[in-house]
Amino acid sequence: MTEDTLTQHIIDMLAGGHFTLANDDTFFFHDAGNRFPFATIVTKDNEFDNASNLDRPGVFRLNIGVGKETFQALFGEATSEHAPVDPMALDTLMPHPACGKTYWVSVINPSAQTFEKVKPLLAEALELARTRKAG
Repeated sequence: MTEDTLTQHIIDMLAGGHFTLANDDTFFFHDAGNRFPFATIVTKDNEFDNASNLDRPGVFRLNIGVGKETFQALFGEATSEHAPVDPMALDTLMPHPACGKTYWVSVINPSAQTFEKVKPLLAEALELARTRKAG
């Protein structure tokens, strides 16, 4: 899967949501308020998040904010500090290297097969964002 394909899928599922680009990264919001993204696509390391070595050519990471129950069903009590996988691994769903403790998951350069598994997580993240806004 390409970054553009992933971006287009998320834009299509937003149905009235909003996205913004900042420093070549893409942030997806449930509405135009831009309060907090439910998913992001990042393309490079920064001083706060460099565990995935995103500065490699052609590498990007899809990040998704899921609920606690989903996160624990996927990884148990693992957080980014105790993740069972290499944070630089390609096509592997894992706790987000910097935000795992807040129930964010990530995958670097997901394949089409992995993205099929991730689609329900994106739907959940979008619904959680909408629910928080309504509450």
